[in-house]
Formats: sequence, C-alpha cells, structure tokens
Amino acid sequence: MLASRAARRFLSFSRFVSPSIPLRHLHQGAPRLDGNASIHPYAIIHPGAVLGKAVSVGPFCTVGSAARIGDGCELHPGCHVVGDTELGERCVVLSGAIVGADLPGRTIIGRNNVIGHYAVIGVKCQDLKYKPGDECFLIVGDNNEIREYTSIHRSSKSTEKTVIGDNNLIMGSCHIAHDCKIGKNNIFANNTLLAGHVVVEDYTHTAGSIVIHQFCHIGSYCFIGGGSVIAQDVPKYMMVSGDRAELRGLNLEGLRRHGFSSMEVRSMRSAYKKIFMPNDTESDGIENRLSEVAHDKELARFSAVCSMVQSICESFAQNRRGICKCRNWTSKRLG
Repeated sequence: MLASRAARRFLSFSRFVSPSIPLRHLHQGAPRLDGNASIHPYAIIHPGAVLGKAVSVGPFCTVGSAARIGDGCELHPGCHVVGDTELGERCVVLSGAIVGADLPGRTIIGRNNVIGHYAVIGVKCQDLKYKPGDECFLIVGDNNEIREYTSIHRSSKSTEKTVIGDNNLIMGSCHIAHDCKIGKNNIFANNTLLAGHVVVEDYTHTAGSIVIHQFCHIGSYCFIGGGSVIAQDVPKYMMVSGDRAELRGLNLEGLRRHGFSSMEVRSMRSAYKKIFMPNDTESDGIENRLSEVAHDKELARFSAVCSMVQSICESFAQNRRGICKCRNWTSKRLG
C-alpha cells in the first residue's frame, strides 16, 4: 500500500522530464553525475542537468535541463532549480525554495550562499515593461544568506541586470525587485522592500518593515530606522527614519563599528552641521554650503568628508531623486 502510494506521487512529477526516460533512471544523468553525489530516488533530475562533485539532492526536488549545480551543493527536500540557472560551489537551497525560471536569460548564484525556506529567487519581474521573450538576468555573489520567503526578481529587460553582491544578510520576507543593484556586507531586516532600480551601496543596515521607492539610491554605511518610507536618496554615512524618511544625523554607531577614527567622525559631524544645520537662517542654498565644505582645507583632508559631499552632490544630478529632507530644515533652509 505505502509503496504504491509513493509510486503514484513519484509519477506525478513525470511532466518535468522527457517521457522517453525510464523513471528509474531519472536521477542518473550519465556522465554529468559525480560518483560521490547523494541523490534521493524520488528526486527529479533532468538528464541535461550538470551536477558537480559531492552534491546532495533530497526527495521531491526537481532540477531542470539547463541547470548547473556546483560542487558540494545541498538541495533540501522539495526545492526546485529550474531554467538556465547556475549554483556555485557549496550552496544550500532549503525546502520549498525556487531558484530560477523557465524564461529567456539566466540566474547565476555564486558560492557559499544559503537560500531559505520558500524563498523565490530569479523569477520573472513584476514590471509591465517586461515583454515575454526578452532575456532577463539575476546575478548573486558569494557568501549571502537569503532567508525564508524572500523574493528576488530578474531584470525587466535584456540590457539590465539585477545584481546582489557578497556577504549580505537578507532576512525573512524581504523583497528585491527588478534591476536593483545591491553591494556587499549589507543587512536587510525582515520585510525590507525594495522597488525596481534601487541602488544600495555597501555596509548599510535597515531595521524592519521599511519601503524604498523605485530609483532611490542608498549610500554606504547608512542606517534606516524601522517602519521608514524612503522616497528620496540617502547619502553616505547618514541615519534616516520616518514617513517620509528624514535625515536624523550621522550613523555614528555604524561608523564606530566599522572602524572610522574619532577624528574622521568629528570631521564628518562638523561637515554635516555646516551643510544641514547652518546657524544663519538666511544662509545660502545647499549647493553653496556643499561647496564651502568641499573647499574647507581642514575638512577636505578627510576622505570620508569628501565622499559624503560627493554622495550628496550626486543625488542632485539629473534623473536622481534628490535627498531626504533634514528634520532641522525650515522652509528658508531648503536652498
């Protein structure tokens, strides 16, 4: 009884593979399968798939015809790797996760990544600009932990890519939409939601339940407070919170943790005050204050100050969204 029931379940997966392949050989891809691999007999491995050395595939997994699984990868029960998808060495795909899609284009996952339970990585974007048949891409770096129920979408067109860098922690139920560019060593807390074309640099940290508007740019070493709605750029080293988010000063704790010296932090605080908290309520516009800081010999000798000024200036370039307002600005200080 149990054997026949299991056989019926197994046969239900036959639509994923060529009907000309005997079911008892589905987990044997001939020369593409290393002898040290551990493949459960109820796994569905297409003969065209390429599996590396010491791969482990659990029951009821499916691996598509164009998939390439790197050495030492672990596919836990009930996960799926489909489409033109590459998993680098020592990746772990947990139960229920889906990686890739049967669409033109590619999903490339680097080494040592963990993809959490029921995460959906490399599927079609939710953008009306996408046209069926267009190639779309997702590239993920190394050493990322992508937790449960996270969704990361491919690009919206062939000339773009969704890119995730290295060493990021993306907690549960986050969303990274099409064409986003994420740097390295970022921490996204639960329910961090990024709309399309968002750029996040390096070493940023978000608290839970934040929303970032499309085309916004988040600079390195920023902190975004819980529940924030980001509708404009956040320059480097800043801390923001609120709906709509406002600048709340420098991310002092983050700067300390990442090894910025006390002299660098003092210089950045001085520059921040000159730019966003001028004593004279009739002071010139922000462009002039930025120029004043950039030409201040005492402040300009610190590369962090120069980087902060450049980050702010770039946010006022054409096709950028400007920066979040400072909570200390009055209508006369907006410049």
